Amino acid sequence: QVQLVESGGGLAQAGDSLRLSCAFVSKGTFINYSMGWFRQAPGKERELVAAISWNGDSKYYDDSVKGRFTSARDNAKNTVYLQMASLNPEDTGIYYCAASEYTVIVRQISQYNYWGQGTQVTVSS
Repeated sequence: QVQLVESGGGLAQAGDSLRLSCAFVSKGTFINYSMGWFRQAPGKERELVAAISWNGDSKYYDDSVKGRFTSARDNAKNTVYLQMASLNPEDTGIYYCAASEYTVIVRQISQYNYWGQGTQVTVSS
């Protein structure tokens, strides 16, 4: 069983930066999974904002965060990160990390097998 433990959310002002972390806790092997970061804004569907392949060589960003968010992973620490810069109120939502048994980047919610509990990010103007 895979457990994903997120941290790093909180309150921010427009223009601030935050870094989210997601620890992969499992008897399994972290490098067997690609990872994604999803955001769910109030009243909206969960959407993929960033994804990273098993070795970090391939990354995906939604247009809404491209140039502001950076995803990285440390396979030695079994942890994936989402560095968020130039935050704006539209970035407000619950952020979930997710693990996919595909090692390449995938973009559909159904392709992710395990989910973290979510961490709230609130950006005020």
